[in-house]
Amino acid sequence: MPRLPLLDTIFWSALTGPHAQYASGAGGARRYARGFSPILGFADPQQPDFAALAPFCDVGEHFYCDSWTGAAPDGWQIEAESTMFRMLWNAPAPSADAAPDAIALGPEHAAQALELATLCKPGPFGPRTIELGDYFGYFDGGKLVAMAGERAHVVGLREISGVCTHPDYQGRGYARKLMMKLVYLQMARGESPFLHVMRANDGAHQLYLRMGFGNYLESVVRVVSQTR
Repeated sequence: MPRLPLLDTIFWSALTGPHAQYASGAGGARRYARGFSPILGFADPQQPDFAALAPFCDVGEHFYCDSWTGAAPDGWQIEAESTMFRMLWNAPAPSADAAPDAIALGPEHAAQALELATLCKPGPFGPRTIELGDYFGYFDGGKLVAMAGERAHVVGLREISGVCTHPDYQGRGYARKLMMKLVYLQMARGESPFLHVMRANDGAHQLYLRMGFGNYLESVVRVVSQTR
């Protein structure tokens, strides 16, 4: 795949671009504001400016950051480390909406979306995450049982994220349908869909490859917190 500089530093690019209104930070460091996804973006991921970020974070608050492999700076600690794939759509555009019956999620669904994300653990998710893009879901008797939506974006690129299906409703194809709906909508807007998946989640990784995503890069991802 050709290199896309905005995708290489997607969270910095989003937090200093289209999502600047949802960001806080200074210098070469940004975070999503409290209530949104706890993700960090750095102008230089290999030399992250944690000192500039510190005044905007609480002690014990946990954040996700990628592409950084150095030692923890003074006043910060690494809580966890893993590896993820950043995947970019690498197939023709879908010819139709795969989930025309899906319900668009709004502020009135935020509590249910957070509850489902807390159960399914799709990645960093906050009570206001669904404000970052379009979210769609399936309901059973008023209960949200599956969802998928959008998170980081820059001109020409938009992330698919928050993909969840309640354990009691798995195996019905909800997640795939919702994701393909988002691919369809994004490509109709002239955007290339991308997503993230942990390397350890091989089942999801293989599904995304079959759907039409390709591996763009593999990156370290860490959970960090401020200690003082």
